[in-house]
Amino acid sequence: MSNPVKAALKAGIFRLESAADALVGREANPLYHLGAMSWFFFWVVGASGLYLFIPYETSAVRAWDSIEYISRVQWYWGGMIRGLHRYGSDAMVLSMMMHLVREYAMDRYHGARWFAWFTGVPLIWMVFASGITGYWLVWDMLAQYLALGTAEWMDWLGIFGQSIARNFLNPGALTDRFFTLLIFIHIAVPLFLLFAMWIHILRINRADVNPPKQLAIGTMIMLVALSLIHPAQSHDSANLGLSTGVLNPDWYYMALYPVFDTYGPAVAWAAAIGLSVLLSVMPWMVRYRRPQAARVSPPDCNGCGNCASDCPFGAVTIRPRSDVSPHREIAVVQSEVCTGCGICVASCPHSNPFNKGQILSTGIDLPNFAFDSMRKQAAARAGALDTPVRIMVFGCDHGAVLKDIKMPGVAIMSLPCSGMLPPSMVDYLLTRKLVDGVIVTACRPGECFHRLGPEWVQQRMDGERVPKLRRAVPRDRMRVIWAASTETTSLVREIAEFREELAATPVKGAAE
Repeated sequence: MSNPVKAALKAGIFRLESAADALVGREANPLYHLGAMSWFFFWVVGASGLYLFIPYETSAVRAWDSIEYISRVQWYWGGMIRGLHRYGSDAMVLSMMMHLVREYAMDRYHGARWFAWFTGVPLIWMVFASGITGYWLVWDMLAQYLALGTAEWMDWLGIFGQSIARNFLNPGALTDRFFTLLIFIHIAVPLFLLFAMWIHILRINRADVNPPKQLAIGTMIMLVALSLIHPAQSHDSANLGLSTGVLNPDWYYMALYPVFDTYGPAVAWAAAIGLSVLLSVMPWMVRYRRPQAARVSPPDCNGCGNCASDCPFGAVTIRPRSDVSPHREIAVVQSEVCTGCGICVASCPHSNPFNKGQILSTGIDLPNFAFDSMRKQAAARAGALDTPVRIMVFGCDHGAVLKDIKMPGVAIMSLPCSGMLPPSMVDYLLTRKLVDGVIVTACRPGECFHRLGPEWVQQRMDGERVPKLRRAVPRDRMRVIWAASTETTSLVREIAEFREELAATPVKGAAE
């Protein structure tokens, strides 16, 4: 990563995630599930909003009273629901923005990922539009301030036949129809938002839209507690005959309004539109050399579908064959979506180092780093070790910095993604006694540049996902270690500990 600011931001995020791991555990770390948490908060806000809609009065004179009733008279339930609606909305903005910053810092916004990034920009506008109209519905002094400010923003564009702002200057100008229209907008925008969120993840295979159960339960408990301890309250009822006084705005949604008050609508619009345009074109602002897409070898592909199932971005599909073959289907790679991670290579049953032949051919492979080359390089590097304890370390180009590991008796091989390593390669090195131990290190789950590498590695090594590591392979001779780019030192320490364990453990016979 050549951008020092981005590199520093990424390192800071990794350290923050490490601290969260120690505090709540890796499985319940919300920083690994920011996208899923945004979905979770959307459902919280949607469900609570449906309840609040029942007692709400779409009337200029009764809107504020209806909200006050559920907030104060029915505080133990209605007030709590209102708090969930308010704090869930704020939490969605927070998780959405953190998700954006994290994807930027981890370079996950260009190349084949441009679609998810580009379609995420309109989501920001929709979330803020939904939140602002929700504050209008309360119709207190803060809503009056927002209504007048927003109207003046819109009037500056000059696209309406008459001034909108003047409707908020006369106490008798607003009618019940306005609030009926307002609540229609407040319901319609989230529905469009839901559709846009679906489009946002359309090109992502196995998108993370549901946070782990313990994280969802813990977050819900915190939202309920916050709603009861610090309930959401309204300002005084709106009065168009009076100017607004001291307000307590929600800065998650209203940060641009002080800019408008100070510098005027031109600057506010320039900031909002300029930032949106900048975000939209960012995928094409960086110099990015797209890796070569995976290629299918028709004679070796049996159409099993493992590669299509494992691909993080749905770049591989299974289609009927048009050539002469005993197999009916074949894998097809959509090169414009492929990120060159190589996960599909490990999924292929033909990616087996035990196969005979001068050149190993697999059903699907990376042109710039073929499986045959992986086996030959691994065997050569393992064969060059001449210490009593020999260890082979397979890692990831985006995880711990393997080139910084300088240890006697340790050979390293960095892959585009650790998910490219088939379990049979571990089996091969240990069974043929080319090494005494194998370590597979990968990005921490949730940090993988290619999304699913660590999950597939762990499941394959545990025998839960095909291709599986054979049960006969001695598990005390191999390790799977998660290590971010900031954790190379801790990885070196774990390698040293593993070497000591191997030295103290007699080598058993080769796996049959």
